[in-house]
Amino acid sequence: MARVTVSTTIPVSPDTLWEELRHIERHVSWMNDAVDITFLSEQNEGIGTSFICHTKIGLLSTNDVMTITEWKPGEAMGVTHKGIVTGSGVFTLAPKAAGTLMTWTEELRFPWWGLGPLGAWCATPIFRLIWTKNLQNLRGLFGSGQ
Repeated sequence: MARVTVSTTIPVSPDTLWEELRHIERHVSWMNDAVDITFLSEQNEGIGTSFICHTKIGLLSTNDVMTITEWKPGEAMGVTHKGIVTGSGVFTLAPKAAGTLMTWTEELRFPWWGLGPLGAWCATPIFRLIWTKNLQNLRGLFGSGQ
């Protein structure tokens, strides 16, 4: 299993940041690895929302089915992943003097033919780099590309 955690401070309140995060379809605007999102459920926010996220990293491309499992406005959004790689992830928001500390944690399992634990070990630093850049992109939406 790969466990990856990245975080950054975004210079807005948790409620302001949540107002952007709650629009799942907009995640492709700041996630370099997310190409397209197609909703499977009638709802497009809240627990139970289900969607396909077309993800691409280099030459590797996959369509993951994701379902929102946690939805706490201004605090947390959690998902499960079902696809080639399975697992779960969560965005958490915590107020700080400089804005909001956003932490992104993913726990992902690779299939045996994807080298299982060895594949996870190899992918972890790549995921960390991509998701750190994604958080920088998100921070940039609020006028601070630091």
